Amino acid sequence: MAQRTQLNPDLPATYFRKYDETSDDEFYRSARLVVHIDDPAIAATTALFRELLPPGGAILDLMSSWRSHLPTDVAYSRVAGQGMNATELRQNPQLTEYVVQNMNQNPVLPYNDGEFDGCVVTVSVQYLTQPVAVFREVARVLKPGSPFITVFSNRMFPTKAVAVWQALDDAGHAQLVETYYEQTGQFTRIHTEDRSPSPRRSDPLFATIGYRQ
Repeated sequence: MAQRTQLNPDLPATYFRKYDETSDDEFYRSARLVVHIDDPAIAATTALFRELLPPGGAILDLMSSWRSHLPTDVAYSRVAGQGMNATELRQNPQLTEYVVQNMNQNPVLPYNDGEFDGCVVTVSVQYLTQPVAVFREVARVLKPGSPFITVFSNRMFPTKAVAVWQALDDAGHAQLVETYYEQTGQFTRIHTEDRSPSPRRSDPLFATIGYRQ
């Protein structure tokens, strides 16, 4: 637990405990070829990415799966995926490359400084046990001025979501994710937007956004 406290400054190690503390590698060994938010929320995610990610840019899809929800009518020069299951990543038609990596065990990304023009994390931030370390790595691999978009809802695998996430409501989630950005000291214009589809008959959707200094 001492290591987690160091990697998440000013956030208690108990925040990042899980009901299931067994290896995430075991949990994600089986491919789950399902989407984790409903169609209207997916459409809202795609619209957000179309709005904020630069066309033609190199994009990092962190904690990716078999779908990235990027707009299909926008061409990107590169979409690098990082995830936990090779089968899921291989089936993602938008990825130009991928790595299988457990960010909770090793938060160091295998990329050079300033390689990417944008980064997204889609409905997965609730599983990170070293979020500040991961967000610091995202800052390192982004070019100055590039957007980092963290999309979240109220959907999760309860046994693998960290304790603090499960204890908070939507507003609390937004404050928590903003704290992750702030504690890196590497992002500006940090804010959270409610991107929930209207009328509210679908999954809620929120996005915390920051820009690399």
